[in-house]
Amino acid sequence: MFNIDEHYRYLPVFGLGLMLALAAPDGRAAERVLDAGSSVVLSSPAPLQELLKKHFEIPAALPDDTASAAFIRRARREIGALLATEGYFSPTVKLHPAGPGGTRKLEVDPGQRTLVSRLDIEFMGDLAAGDSPERQARIDQLRAAWSLGIGAPFRSPAWEDAKAALLASVSSENYAAAQIVDSRAEVDPATATARLKLVVDSGPAFRFGELEISGLSRYDRDQLVRQMPFHPGAPYRRDLLLAFQARLQSMPQFGSVMVDIEPDISTHAAAPVRVALTEAKTRRVAIGAGISTDNGPRSEINYLDHDFLDRAWSLSSGLRLEQNRQQLSAGIDTLPDDDGYRLSWGGATDATLIAGLQTERHKLSVTRSRTHGAIETRHGINWQQESRRPAGGVQEVNQALVLDWQWLRRAIDDPLYPRKGNVTEFRIGGGSRQLLSDHDFLRSYARHQIWWPAFERDALTVRGEVGVTAALSRLGIPQEYLFRAGGSQSVRGYTYQSLGVQEGAAVVGGRALVTGSIEYTHWFGRDWGGALFADAGGVADSLRTVRMAGGYGSGVRWRSPVGPLAMDLAWGQRSHAMQLHFSLAAAF
Repeated sequence: MFNIDEHYRYLPVFGLGLMLALAAPDGRAAERVLDAGSSVVLSSPAPLQELLKKHFEIPAALPDDTASAAFIRRARREIGALLATEGYFSPTVKLHPAGPGGTRKLEVDPGQRTLVSRLDIEFMGDLAAGDSPERQARIDQLRAAWSLGIGAPFRSPAWEDAKAALLASVSSENYAAAQIVDSRAEVDPATATARLKLVVDSGPAFRFGELEISGLSRYDRDQLVRQMPFHPGAPYRRDLLLAFQARLQSMPQFGSVMVDIEPDISTHAAAPVRVALTEAKTRRVAIGAGISTDNGPRSEINYLDHDFLDRAWSLSSGLRLEQNRQQLSAGIDTLPDDDGYRLSWGGATDATLIAGLQTERHKLSVTRSRTHGAIETRHGINWQQESRRPAGGVQEVNQALVLDWQWLRRAIDDPLYPRKGNVTEFRIGGGSRQLLSDHDFLRSYARHQIWWPAFERDALTVRGEVGVTAALSRLGIPQEYLFRAGGSQSVRGYTYQSLGVQEGAAVVGGRALVTGSIEYTHWFGRDWGGALFADAGGVADSLRTVRMAGGYGSGVRWRSPVGPLAMDLAWGQRSHAMQLHFSLAAAF
């Protein structure tokens, strides 16, 4: 099939093909010449051209009658089998005599397509036992979900897919040993109809049994039991097994994890849950490098210990050096408890110099968090002391003890290159003079981003965010609880965090933020793409006084071997200047 995005050099061929299609005697048939020097031309309905082209070989020439007779026998046999997979069981295949140009036409008439005229789906086993309304409702649901209904074209791939989907649906809940015991498709070529019959034996209802773990040596069995989203004796559900496996795979203590049960009907009352895993190395050192227009060149080194104090806690510590930011940090994460919550203790010290504002910050924090499906929640308390020195502004040393809450929902198809889904975030936190803070304030923030797929590979994304810090003044509030905008992940066309409140010769955080963005990304192939975008945003000390700054431009996207690269060139309407934004990170 011609792809105009990838093969511009084939435009003349595309034009020739278009003229041939328009010149066909009817809207159904189109001729295909496989080789400029061949003596055989295939004529078939356009929808079947790709199938025949891919699976049926036409000889370069037919030198004599013997070769012609052998070819037509093979053509009728092979083309008949191919068309049967698409529901055509009475095709006509003719090889016409040579014309004035010396070529011979192989004409394929597929005949009438076979349609499903009758469908019988029967169930046996525990699913069909008794008169339970729940069982009957599930049977009705399974029949309603059948994809190859009466009146649909009977195709072999569709028949096999429908059977596989039905069996997967039955075995996904309660009936792990379900099987198809009878499967028939009776085709009547004279009437072009197919009668389908299927009998599914659900077998007995399964329940989860105890864990059978292999490959565990350093860690305690109870640490795995706490991750189970079910308990022994609960009805079997495949999605719970997959959720259990995903939880274990997300733990840094394990390199690989496989969770399943043996669908043995003799153990259906308490089917053992088998967990086969390999333990990852407990300690490692990671070194990385990167560069971005926001923070300049970056180098970092991290030390990780996933069995800290022999309790399967995760210790992470690191030193990051960037052009305008330097940070030293350390943190300890516990394993999730029975409800899925984990505790994190952390400490960090960093220094920044951004848009004329120099800061030094020391921070201690404790956070309780949980990830449940697509939703992550965090409750935390942190104390920090910050020294700020704006160029030409007021120098301050601030401290705050802040209670913080965050709710984040990620529902996207790909975390690195999303094309469909959305991300929503809400955050609220504040401090009081009564609790070790220099100022009373309450910070609230909301962000929402949506991706829509377009055409075969493209994506359209829209993002918006708003934040407000309620306080009498921004003085005395650490910069983390105020707002600045600008840069590659904010408003392009302006340098990193250059949109804020002017204080002296520096830009400092304000108490109100509004930003928005729309972007269209087109992928030319698997690795390279281009984007068009428009951003807008502003920061002030109140929402009423926010003055929006616009930026728009285009960029390049690359799925590089060491990570995603985005390079954008944007024009800032307020700055009246072009700004380059890019980032690339590598770990080794």
